[in-house]
Amino acid sequence: MKKLNTPTINTERLILRKFTDSDLKDMYEIYSDEEVNKFLPWFPFQSIAETKEYLDTKIYKKYEEEIAYFYAIEEQAGHKVIGYIGVSGIKEEEGSAELGYGILKGFWGKGIATEASKAILQRLKQDGFKFIIATHDVNNIGSGKVLEKSGMTYQYSYNEQWQPKNIPVTFKLYRIDLN
Repeated sequence: MKKLNTPTINTERLILRKFTDSDLKDMYEIYSDEEVNKFLPWFPFQSIAETKEYLDTKIYKKYEEEIAYFYAIEEQAGHKVIGYIGVSGIKEEEGSAELGYGILKGFWGKGIATEASKAILQRLKQDGFKFIIATHDVNNIGSGKVLEKSGMTYQYSYNEQWQPKNIPVTFKLYRIDLN
């Protein structure tokens, strides 16, 4: 695997790039929306200050790692950050990671998550990853469609008491082999 940290990716409509301080307003809009964050493992952010703390303590820390892929999804036309996408749990020895994303509600149903997912999966393949997994809550049907349109296939379902929200969730796990 190549040792890269969030190399910029351009698609037809999007720029996938590192987050910066100038993205705080757009980030807050995404991370504070209750519907956007309904199926995500955190509570909606309550302030720009909380968003800045997350940027400083979580995202910028990823950018200090030897290998990381955590992107702002910027719309090329308006240069607005409309979401995020990245992988977590990178296992170099296996060449694997887990895909995750969030898209601003006004951009749902427009193929943004699929376009970004296909682009990052292609980049991960190019960089030597062997397989990627992703999960979604069974109630988040749209996310399952994105994973399928991105070339991932359903593997199995499992139950989990999800934290920090402390709710029971049935997840569907998808996988794509990249080699």
